[in-house]
Amino acid sequence: MSEPRVGQSLASLVDGTAVVVVRATAADLTITCGGVEMADPKTVRPTDRLPLAPDQHEPTLIGKRYVDENDNLELLCTKPGQGRLAVNGAPLTIKSAKPLPASD
Repeated sequence: MSEPRVGQSLASLVDGTAVVVVRATAADLTITCGGVEMADPKTVRPTDRLPLAPDQHEPTLIGKRYVDENDNLELLCTKPGQGRLAVNGAPLTIKSAKPLPASD
């Protein structure tokens, strides 16, 4: 568990997924991709890749924002991949766009 910081970059150890923390309101959060905790991208090498479990396969989409059900965490996907994003074991979902106000 760690305390994510706004602006912090994280990289997956199972695929090419990379994210940036946009919002984090809770302190002890374990952010995972493909079931493996994400790490600082400066320390991740292609030779460090771990296998992706079949039950953790859910593509991440570049440019999409992912949130948890309590709005404690929001991540922006900067590089796509094949692993499911989760926090403390709960899968993250794509944030829906807010409707624009009607113009009269």
